[in-house]
Amino acid sequence: MTLRPRHLLHLLPIAFLVVFFFYPLLAILRVSLLPDGKLALDALRELAIRPYYLQTLWFTTWQAALSTLLTLLVALPGAYVFGRYRFRGRELLKALTTIPFVMPTVVVAASFRALIGPSSRLNALLQGLLGTDTPPIQLERTLWLILAAHVFYNYTIVIRIVGGFWANLSRYTEEAAAVLGANRRRVLLHITMPALAPALLAAALLIFLFTFTSFGVILILGGPGFSTLETEIYRQAVVFLKLPVAAALSILQIIFTYAIMLAYTRLQRRISTPLRFQSQRQTLRPPRTSRERLLVAINVIIMLLLLLTPLLALVERSFTDADGHFTLSYYQELPINRRGSVLHVPPLQAVGNSVRFALVTVALATILGVVAAWQLAGTGASRDKRPHRSRLLGWLDSLLMLPLGISAVTLGFGYIIALGPLRTSPWLIPLAHTLIAFPFVVRSVLPVLRGIHPNLREAAAVLGASPDRVWKEIDLPIVGRALMVGAVFAFTVSMGEFGATLFIARPGGATTTIPIAINRFLGQPGALNFGQAVALSSILMVVCAIGFLAIERFRYGEIGEF
Repeated sequence: MTLRPRHLLHLLPIAFLVVFFFYPLLAILRVSLLPDGKLALDALRELAIRPYYLQTLWFTTWQAALSTLLTLLVALPGAYVFGRYRFRGRELLKALTTIPFVMPTVVVAASFRALIGPSSRLNALLQGLLGTDTPPIQLERTLWLILAAHVFYNYTIVIRIVGGFWANLSRYTEEAAAVLGANRRRVLLHITMPALAPALLAAALLIFLFTFTSFGVILILGGPGFSTLETEIYRQAVVFLKLPVAAALSILQIIFTYAIMLAYTRLQRRISTPLRFQSQRQTLRPPRTSRERLLVAINVIIMLLLLLTPLLALVERSFTDADGHFTLSYYQELPINRRGSVLHVPPLQAVGNSVRFALVTVALATILGVVAAWQLAGTGASRDKRPHRSRLLGWLDSLLMLPLGISAVTLGFGYIIALGPLRTSPWLIPLAHTLIAFPFVVRSVLPVLRGIHPNLREAAAVLGASPDRVWKEIDLPIVGRALMVGAVFAFTVSMGEFGATLFIARPGGATTTIPIAINRFLGQPGALNFGQAVALSSILMVVCAIGFLAIERFRYGEIGEF
């Protein structure tokens, strides 16, 4: 068989994963198991015999499970409202619920500090009302704050996966059960919940994955009193310089994350099986009774309080000085490097760096994501219904999703020990961002490619169109809007990425991004430093808000994959 250019193009995503994902992971294996060129299990043995590491693994697991359960309990009523009712501002509210998901953890930390920190407006108000000398709300560096941040972060996963699935679920079965005498509770338990099970499990697995690999929330809001596998990898590698132990912890985390991602992708594929779907134009309806209107109103209020209050507190704090007076000084300071050090940059330069890295990420992630989605969809010349090919595509789907769930710290650690001179290059940052962002492009484009009716391509082929021309004139015009969604996803993910960037960014101006600058400001005492941190956080929040409003504007159809 002649190897054509498009066949080489199909290899791009795999080649990218091999060089920038699997090779660094193999380097971690080498450091852990072959530190001197000979097999050594000392690092793994240390993990097994020291109670501290077992306690770390146990805390990582149960806090992720508890965070997942709380997120599902809090978000399921909202998913029901989004899945069954059409109301004014629905799409805008749905876009707003997604903003926290792409916020870097340093922004989440700044938001919660601005809302309930010791010097927050809320604590000052309560102190005045209660007449106390100390802030009544003292949740900093507690498990409760970690759990609240995780719910804040992952709420939108339930809204988008479960709510989106619910919105396209046919009402006919529920109506038939009601006609046969089933009450609402019985319909919910025996009809609706079994139909929603794949979506619920997929959302739960994804939330568990993100909270299992949580880094910034634990590091910044939890402090040294809480340690997960993710933060422990960072501390062992950067603070204690124990690379074999850090590598052994990374191996343990890789095993967990791949198992979770494999289960997630298989469950996700089940969402499109043998259930009867309808358009949201048919399933969604306005709330009619006073009870339904009250239900929608209560859920909207809860969403606004839970998701927007911390962000609005952040914006308000960026315009307020230490005495509570309106000020623009924090924004006016953004072009200035007050420290006068070559290791620090003016905050505005960090904004420019982030935008530049994000544009490069968009270009790379879009190319890789579209090629990968085209392969997974089985279109064009790759269309094949043989069972072994279907299994192969299933494994490939899991592998392509793996960067989405891998530890950002593990990724950065692997780059440092594996990529030699490239580890000091600014190009490494957009490459790392691309690895994290291109699975989002795949998930945006793939359902649209799978939804294109084969008759369109077959008719074009019968009329003499080559596979390349079919792609250009059939697939590309249809998939264009989904491609825009994927590009916006890639841009916002790059703008907010923190974990891997913290590991590989070098001191100086070329690699300082907005999240890195925010983290540095939060680590310094003084009102000016905190003010500049919340000002930069507000800028990043606005960028993400605009991005997700664009996603809702360009999203193709009503059934998508997260």
